[in-house]
Amino acid sequence: MVNRKQSVFEDLIDLTALLPWWAGLLLALISYFLIHPFAVEPVPSATGVKEAGEMVSKNLIRSFAIFGQYLFPAVFLMGTAVSAMSSRKRNRLLATTAETTSQGAIKALSWREFEILVGEVFRCHGYTVQQTAGGADGGVDLELKKNGEKQLVQCKQWRATKVGVTTVRELFGVMAACGAVGAFIVTSGVFTREAKSFAEGRNITLIDGRTLDEMVRLAKRKSTNSSIFSNAAERGFSPPANDAIEAVPDCPACGSPMVKRVARRGNNVGKAFWGCVNFPNCRGTKTV
Repeated sequence: MVNRKQSVFEDLIDLTALLPWWAGLLLALISYFLIHPFAVEPVPSATGVKEAGEMVSKNLIRSFAIFGQYLFPAVFLMGTAVSAMSSRKRNRLLATTAETTSQGAIKALSWREFEILVGEVFRCHGYTVQQTAGGADGGVDLELKKNGEKQLVQCKQWRATKVGVTTVRELFGVMAACGAVGAFIVTSGVFTREAKSFAEGRNITLIDGRTLDEMVRLAKRKSTNSSIFSNAAERGFSPPANDAIEAVPDCPACGSPMVKRVARRGNNVGKAFWGCVNFPNCRGTKTV
């Protein structure tokens, strides 16, 4: 079956839907105020052949502007609505998964839901997330950007019990071809010893089901804290310095979220510290 080619307006809606909802609203306002002056500009009468040509051109522009001043804002507003609904869907999926105690809840997700969930987890940790054209059995599913650096995410093996070294090798090749500085492979299962060994030193982070479960809960906490503080700011309040809600830092080594742990050996036995969720693949730490 031949795919129907999208119109320019459908492309604009899709592009706007990728932006934050407020950006689409801003584009709608800007487009109206840019086009509206042409719609109300008077067209002078023609007194000669040269003036007649100019009059025809201005009439065409005016006719386009009369419709365009409403059409383009409407298109951007539709994209804004899609963006807002997508954001709400992502937040609901994150909240529902975080509140479920069973790891089987993640395995029960469809591939698309799993991809949305993973994207929202990274989004909550400061990454700009873009979906690629990859399918359920494709290569790269998400592209991440943070501090100007591009990283890749593959959710392909989301239901695999064990992910082998072949998958990691393939993604490493794609990394080099795309100019990405790093990559993540996410699964609800586990990785083989060979896969972990190959990933070491190649800036490929392997996120298994247990780690993903922790990341989902941390992302939910970050999302909740962010909304609490933003709502307080709107009312003119700011969180106190000794607020009980503690921000979860990102790992200085790989950028992944961190979890609080207690040292069991060494000079700091019994003391709390922040450790990367990807331990032992990543040994990044921070003091509490």
